[in-house]
Amino acid sequence: ELDRIPVVFARLLRHAGIDMPAGATAQFARALAATGAETRDAVYWAGRATLIRRHEDLGDYDRCFDALFLGTSPTGAADASLRAVTVGLDVPGVDSDDAVTSDAGDDPVIQVRYSRAEILRERDFASYTPEEHAEARRLMADLRVHSAMRRSRRTKPTTRRRGRPDLRCTVRRSLASGGEPIVRAFREPAERSRRLVLLCDVSGSMEPYARALARFLHSAVVAGSRVEAFALGTRLTRITRELSSRDPDVALAAAARRVTDWSGGTRLGDGLKTFNDVWGLRGMARGAVVVILSDGWDRGDAALLAEQMARLSRVAYRIVWVNPLKASEGYEPLAAGMAAALPYIDEFVEGHSLAALEQLNTVLAR
Repeated sequence: ELDRIPVVFARLLRHAGIDMPAGATAQFARALAATGAETRDAVYWAGRATLIRRHEDLGDYDRCFDALFLGTSPTGAADASLRAVTVGLDVPGVDSDDAVTSDAGDDPVIQVRYSRAEILRERDFASYTPEEHAEARRLMADLRVHSAMRRSRRTKPTTRRRGRPDLRCTVRRSLASGGEPIVRAFREPAERSRRLVLLCDVSGSMEPYARALARFLHSAVVAGSRVEAFALGTRLTRITRELSSRDPDVALAAAARRVTDWSGGTRLGDGLKTFNDVWGLRGMARGAVVVILSDGWDRGDAALLAEQMARLSRVAYRIVWVNPLKASEGYEPLAAGMAAALPYIDEFVEGHSLAALEQLNTVLAR
């Protein structure tokens, strides 16, 4: 079946030693849905465009493709584990999520099941079971959050023949030529990451998503030194120090003790005013990437929220609003708080799943 092809083929490629990112299988499935699998060339190029990242892997890719779709025997040392292998789909009586081997006749059989990691990437956080939250915690630990880069006041050596002269390096090189500065050295401005400020709504309306988003905040805080995290409910609470522990369970427990209004009401305007008055005046938001994770449901004054968003937009480099409800079919930002904040937002993205958070990371690093 068409929906089984991506899982089987990706499994064979990994057996052959080809390194692929976690989302490559889902990308291959979407590519097949768009191109169809009626012709060999369509399947070949859909897989090659989504599964291969290095030119060195093309030979292994061709051999695995021929082995699976044409029934040939793969050759080469990298494909030794694939010799005379029959792929069995929908084998009854097997509950494992990964491929297992068993003896069936003379040839080993690979019994393939869907990967839970691929399913969880697209599933809405609100529909997670406790076991799936535990699985997603391990996947979230591998997520690396990166902020946008900016030019630093510090400089670094450069191979370009222009820029700021590096006198110290030039003099040092001249020692090899009798004191004559034949080869001149230059320096250019270095880059450093912008400060990342995360404001996470922990009100009652965000309860289905707050647990997963709090783990995203923890991953961001432990990944970089220029990250600040706040909980936003009826008041604003800074939780950067609580989330700095490497153990996510310890960090989230400390944050829960610190935030007294968890699963309470929502006063986004008052919380942003506190941030602008107390933290913004200290320069925390100036030139920073500010991320607000909220569904936009606000019990406070919408005019106050619009005023504070305008203040924030004048000093922040970029404002990104992450709304888990945006992925819902037919969603429109009609809530008073969301409508008031929308004119001052640079990026309006989803945040309902692991795949959406991975896309958010791409947006932040832009």
